Amino acid sequence: MEKGYLITGTDTDVGKTWATIALMHHFKSQGKSVVGMKPVASGCFMHEGQLKNEDALLIQENASVKLDYDLINPYAYELPVSPHLAGIKNPVILNEVALRFEALKELADIVLVEGAGGWCTPLNEREDISDLAKSLALPVIMVVAIRLGCINHAKLTYQAIKRSGVKCAGWIAMCTDPDLLSRDENIQTIKTALDASLLGVLPYMEVADFSFLSEQLSMPTGQ
Repeated sequence: MEKGYLITGTDTDVGKTWATIALMHHFKSQGKSVVGMKPVASGCFMHEGQLKNEDALLIQENASVKLDYDLINPYAYELPVSPHLAGIKNPVILNEVALRFEALKELADIVLVEGAGGWCTPLNEREDISDLAKSLALPVIMVVAIRLGCINHAKLTYQAIKRSGVKCAGWIAMCTDPDLLSRDENIQTIKTALDASLLGVLPYMEVADFSFLSEQLSMPTGQ
């Protein structure tokens, strides 16, 4: 069993947070203690005198143990733009993220780290999400938004992950468009194109039922 995973996506707003929470529930149903983190978040709001992110708060809420917000989301930016732009005055330092990740590893069996945007989203002037995955030495789970263009996005992102040398533990099909034509055929085309395990198909929902979504997931033995 891996100690943790980094959850990346084929784009922004593909359902990474829902997939992350569903994975948290999945591992908890196996008797594992689980925590998560969203190290970098843009588009944060002021709450109790501190900038916070809705997705990070949801991850905090679903953890097996009570965690300080700063441990989950050390880089919270107000502007809803790419982190390398939002964080000009407070750029992401990967070593700082790694320190918090190491602390989280001591608190639970599994640590799930949700990335920002897609695989190549820049975090600062030099590094992006792929560098974050390498810094934390985590295998990647790729979330694919099943919508128009998803085949191209999935293949390009997967190729980039493989080129980076990071292990891909599999991918999750997130159905984000209830009106998409040929949804099942799109998923099958991606499944055929990628030499990575399909870990689950998460159906479209207006409001998330994470217990139900977690039941749609299946991690291969040893992961």
